[in-house]
Amino acid sequence: METYFGEAALLGLHRYVRRVSRELGLHGDAFCTQAEPMAGAYIALDRRLPDRPDRDVALVWNEQHGWALAVETTSGEDLIVVGYLGDELLAPPRSVAGFAREMLAGERTPRFVNPPPFKDEGDLMRRLAAYRAPESVLAFSPRVEDRENGG
Repeated sequence: METYFGEAALLGLHRYVRRVSRELGLHGDAFCTQAEPMAGAYIALDRRLPDRPDRDVALVWNEQHGWALAVETTSGEDLIVVGYLGDELLAPPRSVAGFAREMLAGERTPRFVNPPPFKDEGDLMRRLAAYRAPESVLAFSPRVEDRENGG
């Protein structure tokens, strides 16, 4: 589902991922986003999985599969996904952070060990663009998640 990312959606993706990072208690730019060849994001986490204490862990997102928790390899190969959030393609930042915390604490078994079956979400660009407002503006207006749910 490679999509063309306009400036508003790209800025929205960056701010959305920053909000997820902050929900996790991370500071600075411990994340990166990209628009091509497929929209995606990477957040380096400062904890490790109980069953893989020797591996760095990251939260990753892409426009096809949504959020996943993954471990780094020692050989420089692709990350190894250990579980997908699977709730929705663009889950609320608090839900994403909760998923990561539960996985890192060994309290959650992922519902999806294979990529979840997301189909083309035609409103992805609009939903991402809604996050483009600076967080100070979002703090004084209804939350993006509330606006999306009609609240």
